[in-house]
Amino acid sequence: MSANDFYLRVYEVVKQIPYGRVTSYGAIAKVLGTPRSSRTVGYAMNAAHNDPDVPAHRVVNRNGVLTGKHHFPGTNLMQQLLESEGQIIEEDQIKNFKESYWDPLEELGLQE
Repeated sequence: MSANDFYLRVYEVVKQIPYGRVTSYGAIAKVLGTPRSSRTVGYAMNAAHNDPDVPAHRVVNRNGVLTGKHHFPGTNLMQQLLESEGQIIEEDQIKNFKESYWDPLEELGLQE
């Protein structure tokens, strides 16, 4: 599978994250059957910032930290997008992360 194919698979998962919910790079990697490819999921998110159909702002690290925020234009765009969906962010971390976490394995009916 090429990197481009992998990115497209990542985007299909990310497009399903509901408004007001977030997931992690690792959860996306796991649902795609490549649990050790979290970093590559991050690269895919970085490449998706110009595609309005891919809500890349809803993908954070496993602790709810906005690690990808520097890849968004402006100073706080990722945080602003998340806050507009009801997230509470303090010091670049989602405060209600556990409550707003969307697990693609569970939500897409793909339990292990």
